Amino acid sequence: MTLVTRMSRLLRADVNAILDRIEEPAALLRQAVSDMEEALTRDEQRTRRLESEQQGQTRRLTDLERTLREIDEQLDLCFGSNREDLARSLIRRRLEAEQSQRLATDRLEGLSRTLTELRNRIVENRQRLAEARRRAERVTEEPGEDADDGWTTTSVTVRDADVEVAFLREKSRRTGS
Repeated sequence: MTLVTRMSRLLRADVNAILDRIEEPAALLRQAVSDMEEALTRDEQRTRRLESEQQGQTRRLTDLERTLREIDEQLDLCFGSNREDLARSLIRRRLEAEQSQRLATDRLEGLSRTLTELRNRIVENRQRLAEARRRAERVTEEPGEDADDGWTTTSVTVRDADVEVAFLREKSRRTGS
């Protein structure tokens, strides 16, 4: 069974290698650059959305802090006036605001971590994209290596008689006869 598995892997590898040679490298590179540009655009859009959400969370935290200060002032007034019934409802509001503050802080920290990772990835992807663009330019601007060496890709056939004649000439030239 392992022999069959190995043979099938070899055949698949050979087929994949043939397909890779058939496909046009410049077209593949252009497609890769296009895919990279799209991914970079998506990451940049996501960054803007997360930055907007981060600003919203920061405003929310500022509002919650202001609300907590106001509640503390109101509690001072309630306890100074012996209004424990009002103080209880204010304490409930304060607890809710503190809980919301913790959730907003956690969300803000998570957004900051995500944005840092995303920004780092964008920098790396921009570098990769620039390199891919340079490669694509080289492939499309320069002729291929095979074209530079002067060899044609058409098949050349040499007859046996031509080999024999060339052999005899070389032998004669080298032996001086």
